Amino acid sequence: MGLGAIDRKANKSKPIPLQDTDWKKRHWFRVALRLQGSVIFAILPRVILCSTFGFLITGFHELGFSLSWPALSGVVPSIVLGLLLVFRTNTAYERFWEGRKLWGTLVNTVRNLARQIWAAIAENKPQDRTAKVETLRLLIAFAVATKLHLRGERLNNELEPLMSAERYQILQTMNHPPLEIAFWIGDYLQKQHERGCLNTYQLSAMLKLLDTMVDVLGSCERILKTPIPLAYSIHLKQLLLLYCLSLPFPMVNDLHWWTAVVVGLISFAVFGIEEIGIEIENPFGYDANDLPLDTICATMERNIEDLITLAPCVRHWKTHR
Repeated sequence: MGLGAIDRKANKSKPIPLQDTDWKKRHWFRVALRLQGSVIFAILPRVILCSTFGFLITGFHELGFSLSWPALSGVVPSIVLGLLLVFRTNTAYERFWEGRKLWGTLVNTVRNLARQIWAAIAENKPQDRTAKVETLRLLIAFAVATKLHLRGERLNNELEPLMSAERYQILQTMNHPPLEIAFWIGDYLQKQHERGCLNTYQLSAMLKLLDTMVDVLGSCERILKTPIPLAYSIHLKQLLLLYCLSLPFPMVNDLHWWTAVVVGLISFAVFGIEEIGIEIENPFGYDANDLPLDTICATMERNIEDLITLAPCVRHWKTHR
């Protein structure tokens, strides 16, 4: 079965939620105070640094040194917020959302192609059904191989139950396993056409769906291999640091010892937004905020295995001359 044995009876009694937005609305404070999945620990050293700097500036101010520079209040806020909130966050979320749309397209395409293969290709011999089942599981294998490819991982036992031992060994030697699996699926369709089990229109429609799967793979690779420009990332970090370290000067005259707290809160906000952008710009990894690719692949496997349990209704039409 692959991807872990799934208890069908248990699944019937436990419906799988499509989204958890309702849960988040009902438990607003629990989500707000949650540490797992947040970027608090990643940005904490920077927040402590800025807060400590604010505390030192306050200490010098209280000792009589004139460190209050009101003119600094308008030095870079508009630049920082413009670059950070508009460009950085929007660009990262656009990559995340595009990745999600691509995997949604892959799910729909796999379902459609599996349905057409199962319903349209005739079963003239017992081995024909076996070949169809193997091909349908290759559709799942394509999704799993794509996931591993995007994560830069080697093939593992997730793929082994989804294909023959011979094909699994061949796949181990390939530089691009998803493309090899796509070739096997296309080869199967072409052979069914040559046997007369698929007409030209059906073959064309199925190959178009297979092309869509490969297009999704290429688009995901484009996201993965096009990082945010290094020069921009460096400049943004420098600008953020300059902004947070300049915060105590316009505040210290009015806030005194509260300066460190306020600086810490503001730096927490701006560093947090930057870190979220860094985390979601590559949505295919294992971070808590990355796409749930394991769950998506498991969903496709459930769909295919459910389809295999159905009896395809294929009519055989003979033309008498």
